[in-house]
Amino acid sequence: MPEHSVIRRTIRVAAGRFAPGHLGELTQVIPFEMVDDVLAETGTVQARIRDLPSRVVIYLLLAAGLFAGCGYEQVWARLTCGLEGLTVATPTSSGLAQARRRIGVKPLHALFTLLAGPPSACPRWRGLLLCAMDGTTMSMPDSPANLAVYGRQTGSHGGSGYPLLRLLAVVTCGSRTVVGMVFGPISVGETTYAPQLLSCLRPGMLLLADRNFAVKNLAEQVAATGAELLIRCKNNRHLPAVRHCPDGSWLALLGGLTVRVIDAEITVTTADGVHHRGHYRLITTLTDHRQFPALDVITLYHQRWEIETAFLELKSTTLAGRVLRAQTPAGIAQEVYALLTGYQALRLAMASATDSDPAINADRASFTIALNTARDQVIHAAGIIAGTTIDLVGKIGRAVLHHPLPERRSRPSPRIVKRAISKHRAKGAIARGNHKTTVTTTIRPGSTTSPEP
Repeated sequence: MPEHSVIRRTIRVAAGRFAPGHLGELTQVIPFEMVDDVLAETGTVQARIRDLPSRVVIYLLLAAGLFAGCGYEQVWARLTCGLEGLTVATPTSSGLAQARRRIGVKPLHALFTLLAGPPSACPRWRGLLLCAMDGTTMSMPDSPANLAVYGRQTGSHGGSGYPLLRLLAVVTCGSRTVVGMVFGPISVGETTYAPQLLSCLRPGMLLLADRNFAVKNLAEQVAATGAELLIRCKNNRHLPAVRHCPDGSWLALLGGLTVRVIDAEITVTTADGVHHRGHYRLITTLTDHRQFPALDVITLYHQRWEIETAFLELKSTTLAGRVLRAQTPAGIAQEVYALLTGYQALRLAMASATDSDPAINADRASFTIALNTARDQVIHAAGIIAGTTIDLVGKIGRAVLHHPLPERRSRPSPRIVKRAISKHRAKGAIARGNHKTTVTTTIRPGSTTSPEP
């Protein structure tokens, strides 16, 4: 007779009709009390206890961000899958839609605002919190309502098939947590949205940005917040030296702002001896060449790519390249805030895990492993309410620590289209392999005045 094992486990959830309102282990990052306070502040608490109380709807929206490939009925099925033995509602698709409309945008916006910001032990560079600012686009259903507000992108390439929104964010480079974000129609440029994010900047921050943000007025506004900045600009931008520094950089005026200009030539040498050269010109408010040598600043600028990785995690890993769900602009706003709130909660959980193990850097934490583990915890309704013994790392954190990403290697990848729109192959041979590299940086000194003594 074969042997059998019986697994019994205890699940602690909210009572009654509030039981489906959870986010698995991430509920400890976004607890019931936080959601209830937000609902009270925004005046969206239900007038009477329904099958779908407001708190439950908030967690439904957050869970939908984790399960981007599922409709809301299937998301509900995952929230209630682990609640076997409890009597839970079985709402219809229209009932879930009415509940989402009843909640609106305000509580999701307020919840994101509460969670936004760096974790307590975010890595720093010479006492400065590294942040990056950049923008991306997100697609949505081409309903008449969405088209009326957001519109499609136009251009000589044929434009976009779906309406697009533009999202601009400030992300910490160490933990990839979101410090602030704003979004709106694609017709508005990134530098127009950027001033709306200045309120999230503080003294002690260093903001990294690409050439699109090297605008005089914007640089002055960033500096006025007390934050430092490090921005790439065009290589031929006219920035005459008012004083030279011994490391080859020089001081110049950008409007009324004194900045330090660093010119560098980057040479990437592959294992087979092929050389690739590029020219960088950076402007920064880090004017002390003794504390911030030019070579160190040039190397640091590479951290700007952390925000590109964060966008990849949102659009390719979480959404898996899908468009957003909502058919109306209000629904799109609700969905974006829910998606970013869930992303932030997951990133905070990952940061807590890497903080507990100094041997693993934050950039070695696998977002994919954390996301899949968080999904499992939702399905099993596990870790919703902390027990008497507080587990600061949890199953999500342990999964991240047990499967860290390998140390980063210096290697280039060719800038090619791996999945072309056309079924016909591009003409010409393209080297598609990755190669180990050696990177050499040479400072190109300015030439008009004598160096600073």
